Amino acid sequence: MQYDFDLVGKIGSMALIRREDADIDYNIFSRLGRELKPGMIWVTSGAAEIGRLDYIKRTGHELTCDSVDAKTDYAAQGQTILMEQYRRFIHQDYSVRQVLVEHQHFNDKYKREHIRRLFLRAKEQGAIPIVNYNDPVSDEENRKWELSHMYKDNQEVHECVDNDETAAVIAGLVTTRVLLIMTSTEGIYADPKDPSTLVRDVLAPDAERLEEKVRELQKHCVGASRAGANGAHAKLEFALGPAMRGTTVIIGHGRHRISDLVEGRVPCTRIGID
Repeated sequence: MQYDFDLVGKIGSMALIRREDADIDYNIFSRLGRELKPGMIWVTSGAAEIGRLDYIKRTGHELTCDSVDAKTDYAAQGQTILMEQYRRFIHQDYSVRQVLVEHQHFNDKYKREHIRRLFLRAKEQGAIPIVNYNDPVSDEENRKWELSHMYKDNQEVHECVDNDETAAVIAGLVTTRVLLIMTSTEGIYADPKDPSTLVRDVLAPDAERLEEKVRELQKHCVGASRAGANGAHAKLEFALGPAMRGTTVIIGHGRHRISDLVEGRVPCTRIGID
């Protein structure tokens, strides 16, 4: 199979934060920056959480407005800081391009094609797309109304508020050898309370049997790493489509190097057709 991209990757908010210090983990950004290169698409969470931490540093308190408005305001504040870190640590020979998306960009064939061509040009022009959901301008009530009408029309609907889904949808929009989901755990666990039950491989000879294995594993997946996150069950759901189409999906910890995860030198969960 011929692939357009070597890797579509995603990192979660909590993997970019030093929780004990309530601060950005600059080592993570440095490690990512040394390995990101043209031929990769990077989906990043973190704007709202980084914006929240920055606001607290500057004022000594959190926002007191409605929680939805607060997420909007934090994301607007954090997005510039987020992109600043990527630009600081990615090799200076490579261009960095911010791509802010919403659900409608993936639910309209003309917008999908527009974004696909943007990604392909970036690769040819020596640029790395850094993708995030556009929280500052996404109104939740409007989004729910638009999505409900799409569901009524029996469309295939992509919500893409969860960046795991955004990365999976992009992996279907282009063809990619690897879909890497970096999180704050080593991967998927048979028993979420027991770190020794890490599932290293979910492999099958064909798409049908791979789906059976993933569905069985999903029965063990409960909870999430933080409020608002969708957890392991959702990660497996989003991973299934790309894996069934021939992409190798890797779920692993954000503290590891991209190359170590891709080449299997560190613990992680690998999903695909063997």
